[in-house]
Amino acid sequence: MCKEKKNMKNLLILFAMALSASGFAGNVLIGKVTSVIDGNTFEMKADDNESYKIMLFGIDCPELGQEFGEKAKKSLEKMILNKKVTVNIQGKDRWGNRLGIALIEGAIDPRYDLLEAGLAWTAERDPIQELETIKEKAREKGKGLWKEQDPTPPWIYRRQQSLTQPKSS
Repeated sequence: MCKEKKNMKNLLILFAMALSASGFAGNVLIGKVTSVIDGNTFEMKADDNESYKIMLFGIDCPELGQEFGEKAKKSLEKMILNKKVTVNIQGKDRWGNRLGIALIEGAIDPRYDLLEAGLAWTAERDPIQELETIKEKAREKGKGLWKEQDPTPPWIYRRQQSLTQPKSS
């Protein structure tokens, strides 16, 4: 019996560690948006009094140096700045930025509004079908960045910018 209890305890510890490592433990943040960095990135002060930088999961807005970049930022500011948000963390990108789904005052998802206005692309890899449908409707209507014949996606723009930077030795 003692051996069975020990095995059960070890299984519970392993299960807890697996949950923690996979990001399921503590993956919801609630707080107030303190600043908007660009069209899909903001900072918030959570109820735990910590500040967090969040990138909206599943979309990518034009960079600030691109056409519609400032408009996307201003649109997100109007929707989210100084408002209470609940953020469901979906993981981190390769640079360690938190990726999240934000709900403004528990109900409004700003990703939909940005996509509907033609101010965002869906993610470069593995786009979410629901978001892709919204983006395609905006493209068909020629909204926002879709007024252009062949707009440059932000991930291409970032790669082009990094090629123009001098290499450090």
